[in-house]
Amino acid sequence: MALPKVGSIGEYIRDQRQQAKISLRQLAAAAGVSNPYLSQIERGLRKPSAEILNQIAKGLRISSQALYVQAGLIEDREPPSDVITAIRADPHLSERQRQVLIDIYESFRKENHTEDEQTSQNARPRGDSDSDDEPLPEEFLAALEPYAATSRNGNVTQETKEG
Repeated sequence: MALPKVGSIGEYIRDQRQQAKISLRQLAAAAGVSNPYLSQIERGLRKPSAEILNQIAKGLRISSQALYVQAGLIEDREPPSDVITAIRADPHLSERQRQVLIDIYESFRKENHTEDEQTSQNARPRGDSDSDDEPLPEEFLAALEPYAATSRNGNVTQETKEG
């Protein structure tokens, strides 16, 4: 009696492994699972836990989130951007290269999103009468650094650099 197929996660893992040019044995060793178990996952006979998926992702050097989405453990919340769509559609890139580019792109977006949140939390409306003693924001001072010197109270004084 054949076991029912669990889903396409196994096919996805096999594709990733083959594109990375890693043997089944190499991936099993890197992920810390047995060869037969990994083979069963790839053939759709076993459904790996989130922990095993994480180990497999590390062995493949891909995002564990990509495996979680493929396995149906989490939803791909945000629709892909045009950049991600273009990366995925590029026939000249391997699947591994695509995933690395997407991971880098998403890390930049996450970093910028965090900075935007911090900036909006630090932003506050100014009154009609700005105090001369109020220090300027550090980001502003850092941007002016090559052109201005800051006094101890945070006020900016104009200087010119002579080269």
